[in-house]
Amino acid sequence: MRRRRSRTAREGRSWRRATARRARPRRGPSGTTRPRRGRPRPPRLGTRCSAPCRGRSGSSRLTSRFFAVVQIGSHQFKVSNGDCIFTERLKFCDINEKLILNKVLLVGSQTQTIVGRPTVPDAAVHAVVEEHALDAKVIIFKKKRRKNYRRTKGHRQELTKLRITDIQGIEKPEKTENEKPVKSAVKKSEKVAVAA
Repeated sequence: MRRRRSRTAREGRSWRRATARRARPRRGPSGTTRPRRGRPRPPRLGTRCSAPCRGRSGSSRLTSRFFAVVQIGSHQFKVSNGDCIFTERLKFCDINEKLILNKVLLVGSQTQTIVGRPTVPDAAVHAVVEEHALDAKVIIFKKKRRKNYRRTKGHRQELTKLRITDIQGIEKPEKTENEKPVKSAVKKSEKVAVAA
């Protein structure tokens, strides 16, 4: 019995050359890869915006010198004024609602740091709910070889975007006038020539 040849062999192409041609990325006119179509992916859970949130005026992360470590659910975040964080979906909150986060594990500044046991008493972080979003899709693929078993499932985690507005529980230095330190008047002993 005669063996049937594959399509690539019938067309005179090698299998490697045929698959390599398919695996190459699509190139644009200038030789660069084309940008991905569709909406950009949202940030992952627990990430922070690297710059202050758009459209908001006020203190930014660069000028703020206070930070705190806050526990939301089972995750911990290091935050400062003006930061935006993505946490797991807070179902009891609506958009533009103000939150007070009481589970503050650590509060710090350039001069002092307060570590809680397990939380810092009288410390709170104020935040505003900006939006509810979905994380990027994760594909769950299960396979058992030689058993004809394949299952594909997708998942998108629900997220809530919070903007940190204030950190309380640490002494903020009061602005004082620029006063020059008063030098103490110390008189040097003078030697007086005595005529004899």
